[in-house]
Amino acid sequence: MRSPLVALLLVTVLLGATLGTLPYTSAAVPTASTSGPVTGTFTGKSVLPYNGAGEYIVNGTGGPAVLANGTIVGNLSYYLTVAGPNTTGVTISPSTGKILNGIPSRISLTVGNVSEVLTVSVLLASVLNTTNESTNFTFTVNVVQPYILSTTLYNLGNSSVTSFPILVNLDGVLVGNVSVPTMLPHTTYHFVFQYATVGLPEGQHTFTVYLTTVHGLVRFANGTTVYTVTFTIPTPAPSYTLWYVAGVVAFLGALFIFGARVGARRRGTSKK
Repeated sequence: MRSPLVALLLVTVLLGATLGTLPYTSAAVPTASTSGPVTGTFTGKSVLPYNGAGEYIVNGTGGPAVLANGTIVGNLSYYLTVAGPNTTGVTISPSTGKILNGIPSRISLTVGNVSEVLTVSVLLASVLNTTNESTNFTFTVNVVQPYILSTTLYNLGNSSVTSFPILVNLDGVLVGNVSVPTMLPHTTYHFVFQYATVGLPEGQHTFTVYLTTVHGLVRFANGTTVYTVTFTIPTPAPSYTLWYVAGVVAFLGALFIFGARVGARRRGTSKK
């Protein structure tokens, strides 16, 4: 009985010695990067018309979640909030998410019908294992009363016209691409386009609306496939503040001189 037991013990010892000499490997654990501090951007339109919507892109890098070559190995997340005097009808979506390698994070901001300045607050958090770094920054959006361009489209034919785009140019530059739904035979469609004119220079500007040539049955009210309208950005009213200040100063100066002369006369009279 002792021989088999001794042999078993000997085999166990030899096996343990053999395993102890084998190389030991483990899964690599990412370590904190040297890509620098957490930084980010939030880009898109800084002016939106009433009830308008804009697309924005949030991006970021740095912190422990990002390697020195820019590769994201941890969690690089964003958190968005919107503040303003009146946030009725104001939404931002998605308000949270992750920034991925080579994939921009697209954000939709919808505003209400009140002239105001909205502030989008962005929190970027870079997390790897137990290491966490973050940064905060803001982006402002001006909500303004827009110029409203409207006209009527006519389907003059006996056939339906499937959905098609309308191109809107301002002073020769494309500023809008609006989709018109399917128009049934002998029907009309009321087209409306809003544009925030903040930042346009003084003087006359022209909107030009084009119908695509493949839909020859659709016309504007004037019977053509092109519709134009001109509007004017007025010159700001002159500021009279400087003249008011100058007038007050001159008036006070005249009072001082008058007072000095009267005082001098009284002193001369008393000496007599």
